[in-house]
This record gives sequence, structure tokens and C-alpha cells, in this order.
Amino acid sequence: MIRRPPRVGWKLPQAGRTQAAAEEVMEIDCQPEEPIVSSFDDDSVELGDVKDMRLEAEAVVNDVLFAVTEMHVSQSLTSASDVAFINVETREGNRYCLELTEAGLRVVGYAFNQVDEDLNNQYHETVYSLLDTLSPGYREAFGNALLQRLERLKQNGR
Repeated sequence: MIRRPPRVGWKLPQAGRTQAAAEEVMEIDCQPEEPIVSSFDDDSVELGDVKDMRLEAEAVVNDVLFAVTEMHVSQSLTSASDVAFINVETREGNRYCLELTEAGLRVVGYAFNQVDEDLNNQYHETVYSLLDTLSPGYREAFGNALLQRLERLKQNGR
């Protein structure tokens, strides 16, 4: 998702306001007969606002590596700023190739570095959701890690 700056001359309403309150916030900094000119080019993209899926993939791996047997960003499949591939082996020994895009994560192959164009698996918003459907061992490891964390917080008096 590319975030674009607001058009020049408009204040955007804050989240959580009612429609009436939102309408009160909108202001125009120029006279109505003056054209509203924006220096923003709809075709331009600021790289700072675009997610690099290679970096996102590394973060995904680091988040759940504790709960799977093996997981790494594919070095043989070409990743780009809009797509990355992750190889994962579940605790049950099943291997998958995952595709990570703005739409989410989905299984694209049933072996490392394999993309089966005929597969049309659903996207999951998070790696947790995807692994929860694929691996009972992941579910158990995640639950145990959560319990351990809660126990530590309890012991620390938080």
C-alpha cells in the first residue's frame, strides 16, 4: 500500500470523530475560485513509503523461527520490492514455499524454492494465521511461548 500525502489546502479529520465533527474540521486555505494546485505527482512514489518485501520477509522469519523447524528467505527465487519468497519447514516435517506480497502470505509450493503457478491458495494477513492453519506443532509452540511470557511477567510483578 502506498501512502500519499493529503492534497494541498485540506485538513484531514482525525480518526474516531463523527461525520459532523469531521465536516467542521475541513478547511480550505485558498479562495474557492482559485484552483487548488498540488505539487504531488500521482505517478511519483517516495521510496520511504513503499514496503520492501525482502525486508518484510526477513522480519516474518525472525518473528516465528522459534516455532518451526526451519525458515528462511529464498535465495534462489527472485525477490523484489513487491514480492518475496519464504521457505518454511513445519515441526511436522512438511515443507512449503510461501509468497509474501501486499495482499499477505500464501502457499505457492509444497517444497523449498518451488512455485506452482496452478496453485490458487488463499492469502493470509499474517504469518501467524497461515502457520496456524498449516501446523499443529506451530500452534503448540506459539501457545507455550505465550504461557512462558505470561509467567515471566507474573513473576516480575507486572
